[in-house]
Amino acid sequence: MMKTILTCILSACILTGYSQRVELLQEGTNSSLRGLSVVSDNVIWCSGSNGMVGKSLDGGLSFQWIQVKGYEKRDFRDIEAFDSSTSIIMAVAEPAIILKTSDGGISWRKVFEDTTTGMFLDAMDFDGEKGVVVGDPIEDKVFLAETSDFGETWQVVKKYTNCNSMAQGEAFFASSGSNIIMKNLKITNNKFVYVSGGILSRLFIGDVCFPLPIQSGKNSTGANAIDISPSGNTGIVVGGDFSNDKLSVSTSVLISFENRVVFSFSQTPSNGYKSSVSFVSESDVVSCGTSGVDFSADHGVNWKNISMAGFHVVKKSKKGQSVFFAGANGKLGKLNQSK
Repeated sequence: MMKTILTCILSACILTGYSQRVELLQEGTNSSLRGLSVVSDNVIWCSGSNGMVGKSLDGGLSFQWIQVKGYEKRDFRDIEAFDSSTSIIMAVAEPAIILKTSDGGISWRKVFEDTTTGMFLDAMDFDGEKGVVVGDPIEDKVFLAETSDFGETWQVVKKYTNCNSMAQGEAFFASSGSNIIMKNLKITNNKFVYVSGGILSRLFIGDVCFPLPIQSGKNSTGANAIDISPSGNTGIVVGGDFSNDKLSVSTSVLISFENRVVFSFSQTPSNGYKSSVSFVSESDVVSCGTSGVDFSADHGVNWKNISMAGFHVVKKSKKGQSVFFAGANGKLGKLNQSK
């Protein structure tokens, strides 16, 4: 009798719970995709190496591929899309540039360029018309530039504090365009939060910074990405060692922002190095990297591997519930959740 009751309880849990899997949408395009912006459940933009930009208007069923004329050898490591016609792409270095299209990718115009020696842009993020881009240190100082007009014009941030000074071997990873996020937190009026990696990893909130308890000590280690929950109360930083992507030690850090910044760790760690993370809901989180895709239903406390397919970046729809992935060789995927 007891066995029957337990079987019924387990069956009920299985029936009422959700399972997750990654659906492969397509691959084979000659581009390593690290930029991804999901406007809605239907409108998806991505970007990557060889000057490539992809766009879907049907929820990923099909993609239109554009090689940006004059920039065929550039690596567009991040992208921000506002609708099906308007998008911004970021090429990292030599020189660092940002391009914008208003006609769906038919034509592109330059809205930012910096030829400074050593300039390397890593990631950008937007909240409406306001945006920010972060780059590797110039003269040992964090590079930041802001926009208030959907990226039409950019202003370099000149305010320097002790936290703007970078340690030797500390920089930012351009692995997924995910190491900076525009988010107003309850504990600060600052407009954006970002994380560094390498020999040292830190969390930056305005003029304050905190050492991150994540893998560090090598140029290949540290924080790669951050996301913050819809409420703004919690956050997750992911990373690890991309040169040893199966190592699961200290690959994620959980953050509480409610009263002050408090760090904690996962009880069940993620399955190795992760380059991107995205909140699906207040409690559900998905992360990805070359080690595969992991899912957590409890704010990142416990992770489970749901796919061994490697992806560079994961993003949730800004105006919907869909979650998409992008990676090497033009690989694109979608998170499917079913009862």
